[in-house]
Amino acid sequence: MNETMVCAVGNVATHPVYRDLASGASSRFRLAVTSRYWDREKNAWTDGHTNFFTVWANRALATNVGASLSVGEQVIVQGRLKVRTEMRDGQSWTSAEIDAVAIGHDLARGTSAFRRSAGPLKGEAAAPARPEPSWETPVADEGGAGAQHRREPAAVT
Repeated sequence: MNETMVCAVGNVATHPVYRDLASGASSRFRLAVTSRYWDREKNAWTDGHTNFFTVWANRALATNVGASLSVGEQVIVQGRLKVRTEMRDGQSWTSAEIDAVAIGHDLARGTSAFRRSAGPLKGEAAAPARPEPSWETPVADEGGAGAQHRREPAAVT
């Protein structure tokens, strides 16, 4: 319930690594997020500090990450932030990870062509087949201008 959700915009810094585990597909890559600011003395934009995050994706998102992302591409990542501190060889190390919920190309920096996945992946339930709704306006009865229209109840699905 009390998770820290973040949205990070940056560049893919490493090739996504895909693993097919017993619990489902998993992918990870590093995301470089560099702040930019306007330098009044130089009268130009200047790069600031770069933060690196390890981004984890699971299940269908993991499969699509492996097929869609490569190093250098600008992406937007939304997910749960996890900051971990551990001791290695007597030194304290801190890492920041994002457990991704959504990942996409940043269309402010380029174009992308979307292709829907072929179907449900292993371990996922298929959506039940539903007929396409008819959005056309029904033809009025031939009864003339005074004919009553039958109302149908609205349904929320």
